[in-house]
Amino acid sequence: MCKSILSLIFSLLLVLPLQAQKKITAAEQEANDSVPLLRGFAVGVDLVGLVQSAVSDYGQYEASLRLNLRDTYFPVLEAGIGRASHDDVVTLIKYESKAPYFRVGMDYNLMKDKHDNYRIYGGARYAMTYFNYDVSCHDLVDPIWLDKVSTYHAEDVKCNYHWMELAVGVDAKILGPVHFGWSVRYRKRISHQSGELGNAWYVPGFGKSGSTRLGMLFILSIDI
Repeated sequence: MCKSILSLIFSLLLVLPLQAQKKITAAEQEANDSVPLLRGFAVGVDLVGLVQSAVSDYGQYEASLRLNLRDTYFPVLEAGIGRASHDDVVTLIKYESKAPYFRVGMDYNLMKDKHDNYRIYGGARYAMTYFNYDVSCHDLVDPIWLDKVSTYHAEDVKCNYHWMELAVGVDAKILGPVHFGWSVRYRKRISHQSGELGNAWYVPGFGKSGSTRLGMLFILSIDI
């Protein structure tokens, strides 16, 4: 009889913690399931590109659309128009270009509390642009004979760039649906076609031509 009672008590000691664990797991699962898959979306603009375009000889106008999946995953589409109008004071070569670019990717919320108004995220992008540029050289004067050297001019030189971006950023709620944040980008070219004249001086969305480049965005967005 004693053995039977001890066996029953021992069995209960084993079963009860398992039942409690199941209840906790079920509660956690119910909490996760209560968060809708689509939590909304946000539209934003990059302020760095606007300022850069206003004060320098190249820049971009960029907007973004970001989906919110359970405050954890954020598929994002970024699109913009990059432009350049550059006069080299040494070579007297003028470079002009204006074209759209696109990025598509995903951000992941790194915060432990996924539903906080502040987010730290990491992510990646695939980006591409197909663009043309014009290049010309001003009249040059031969220092000895003092006559003009014929000018050089090329129009609609066709190029394309494809690259990957690694992103780390912060997003914070400012007031109501308004958010502000920044994003640091490491850009790595994966393929390109520079045309018959060699590397383009500027690539829309990428920056000055090269195999890698660092960049930063300051993003003002509105949650919808």
